[in-house]
Amino acid sequence: MSAQFPVARPRRLRRTPALRRLVAETRLAPADLVLPMFVKEGIAEPQPVASMPGVFQHTLDSLRKAAHEAAEAGVGGIILFGVPAAKDGTGSAADDPDGIVQRALRDLASDLGDATVLMTDLCLDEYTDHGHCGILTGSGEIDNDATLERYASIALAQAEAGSAVVGPSGMMDGQVGAIRTALDGAGHTDTAILAYSVKYASAYYGPFRDAAECAPQFGDRSTHQQDPANTDESIREVLLDLDEGADMVMVKPAGAYLDVVRRVRDTVDVPVAAYQVSGEYAMIEAAAEKGWIDRERTIMESLTSIHRAGADIVLTYWATEAARRLG
Repeated sequence: MSAQFPVARPRRLRRTPALRRLVAETRLAPADLVLPMFVKEGIAEPQPVASMPGVFQHTLDSLRKAAHEAAEAGVGGIILFGVPAAKDGTGSAADDPDGIVQRALRDLASDLGDATVLMTDLCLDEYTDHGHCGILTGSGEIDNDATLERYASIALAQAEAGSAVVGPSGMMDGQVGAIRTALDGAGHTDTAILAYSVKYASAYYGPFRDAAECAPQFGDRSTHQQDPANTDESIREVLLDLDEGADMVMVKPAGAYLDVVRRVRDTVDVPVAAYQVSGEYAMIEAAAEKGWIDRERTIMESLTSIHRAGADIVLTYWATEAARRLG
């Protein structure tokens, strides 16, 4: 006669908030979060981004205040995007020592020291008058190798101004190797590279292009960003970037690509980041404004799911708010 055992009751461990906290499998912390911030040249007051409620194009002064608040909340890092006053075909403001991002970096490095990690997006779309991520040929195609030369120069300008981590996001072939070679050759061997290795040609980027003023003037970016239908390609991109010297890798967007985040996490032994992009942010804010969802719960659930999928680092426009809640 077989022994009879009591029926297991998993709900016992869900009974109270304290029990749920005790047995939680995924723990998100303020230090896991990175705050993307926009700084714009030539404005006197911070400008709200209409499609991203609560997000601003900052002045240098308002950037310093918001960055201090993020660091005080325990946010792990800040990544800067610049909007210059003047744009041209080569994005010359991107590596200008007195360019808006370089000025912001010097301010923040002076203000914050090691209180948070200063990071920079490294691309050309915010700086070119055509809105594409690289140098164009006469026929309007991106010249990959000419673009790599620009990326190398931008990396040096950012490192010299105080960036601890540069984030090449243009999806050019060989970009990580070109940047690593330039940094090492100039003595910036300690400057890390967060490679946007898995960056999809996504419809979720729309509000960001309002914030960074970088919508392409013609065509799109499907020739260099990944096809949303592909995942094996993601692993190839990640491994290529690691071979070229990347220290960390990123998946972008995050929420619609959690399967890719998990595949990358299972493949590599370096930190994995995921970017909760502007469209993800805007959808939650818009639905919450309508009263259709619980805003705070949805924010935290979305961030937890990205972390649960395998992202060690989550880039999110809610970083300061979430860090305060987690703290």
